[in-house]
Amino acid sequence: NGSSGIAVGMATSMAPHNLGEVCEAIVKVIDEPDISIDELLEIIKGPDFPTGGVICGRSGIRRGYHTGRSTVIVRGKAVIEEVKKRHRIVVTEIPYMQQRDRVELKMAALVNDGRIPGISGIRNESDLKEPVRLVIDLKRDADPDVVLAQLFQYSPLQDTISIILLALVDGKPRVMSIKEMIQEFIRHRAVVIRRRTQFKLMRARKQKHTIEGLL
Repeated sequence: NGSSGIAVGMATSMAPHNLGEVCEAIVKVIDEPDISIDELLEIIKGPDFPTGGVICGRSGIRRGYHTGRSTVIVRGKAVIEEVKKRHRIVVTEIPYMQQRDRVELKMAALVNDGRIPGISGIRNESDLKEPVRLVIDLKRDADPDVVLAQLFQYSPLQDTISIILLALVDGKPRVMSIKEMIQEFIRHRAVVIRRRTQFKLMRARKQKHTIEGLL
């Protein structure tokens, strides 16, 4: 699901991931304890954001999974369309942790301030079928590629996401690689299963003692 938090002098920032990929990677580490991080990266391709978006490049992902610290640039998904000899930009996905209405308001503020002069109007056509659909109409003389680049530069349509794989291990904070994180999860699950089994055994012994007394 992803997690983020700030404590005294330290912070955690874990992006959400695809559950199927994570489960497959956990099984792989159990079956092959010597598997390399690069081999794990073939299973876990990268973060899987619920709001969609496009991660620019893979170097940030690789560095984050190897060292436990990195940043990735995430852009909203936008396409340029031509309608009646005029261009428009249609945004269908936004970066993680951004809100559709906030993105729309920020774009409108940039137009009103004159920072992006090529935009003639912004419409929110979002509905139940398409939760995000922002239509940006351009002026006749505006270059759609230039306007889109300006939106990425000035608006929340492009954002930087931190990757900090920091967690408490034996009560102490530790930054881990993606493989170490999986290994710690497996160790945690082993402890949970052992405690659960011991609890069930204790309950069964109490029940046995009661039944013997009744007999």
